[in-house]
Amino acid sequence: MDPELRRTWLFGPGADLAAHEAMLASPADALIADLEDFTPPQRRPQARENIAALLVHWRTAGKVAVVRINDLATDGLVDLNAAMPGRPHVIAYPMATSSEQMRALDEAITGMEKSLGIALGSTEILPVCETALGVVDVRNIVAGNARIRCALLGAEDLASDLCAERQPDANELDYARRRFILECRAARIEPIDAPYTFTDAEGAFKEAHYSRRLGYRSKSLVRPDHAKSINAALTPSDEDVHRASAMVTAFEAARARGDDRTLVEGLWVEVPTYRNALRTLERAKRLASA
Repeated sequence: MDPELRRTWLFGPGADLAAHEAMLASPADALIADLEDFTPPQRRPQARENIAALLVHWRTAGKVAVVRINDLATDGLVDLNAAMPGRPHVIAYPMATSSEQMRALDEAITGMEKSLGIALGSTEILPVCETALGVVDVRNIVAGNARIRCALLGAEDLASDLCAERQPDANELDYARRRFILECRAARIEPIDAPYTFTDAEGAFKEAHYSRRLGYRSKSLVRPDHAKSINAALTPSDEDVHRASAMVTAFEAARARGDDRTLVEGLWVEVPTYRNALRTLERAKRLASA
């Protein structure tokens, strides 16, 4: 699945079998077995024993199978050795702050791909940027690494690093959210918005809808029951498709007349707006057939 079509990235515990089934039953596009914060240290050996089979199970079910390992300076290589036989689509790396981390992970994955007969370069790396440094330096973190197609914005660790007070409206993370998408688009990778970590599905939908307005096409989450509402927020609605079609039709007719632009519902549709409308129609079509 292309990065821009992976609307929802669902984090879950690495050692909780019931949670794994709940994750799989959700409509989330990508499932992340988290061996870091979501798995207490005393349960990590159990999680490692089962991680390869879990990833195979998720892959077979048509999900993007992801594992978040620990820092390579701690237990990351142990996690990686346990996970790679399951042929994960993506390895997520916590607290990403430097290109050196990404190169070290790239080298470790390459060695394991060779030994396991996995196509070289086929395992993606997902830096999780959950510190102030990770957000402002994301372009340098991902530079020149072909395995990196996306980056994910943290929420709770980032708020802690900022000394910010978390609230459901997430105003405290607004600048980081805007800065992150700008940096990721400049780096030509897909930004994944921070998770909504409160319980209500309505709040998750509203935050995802706001994220989409900023330009996000993907969002992380921590509750399986939020996946449906977030998918809905990040999928063009029938109304969106109708409006985009009207813009395309009107603009193409204007160009055929020799006009530079046209007015649709009070908005001047020019070349950039026309391109965005085409993108909306293409996204709706691709998601419908995914």
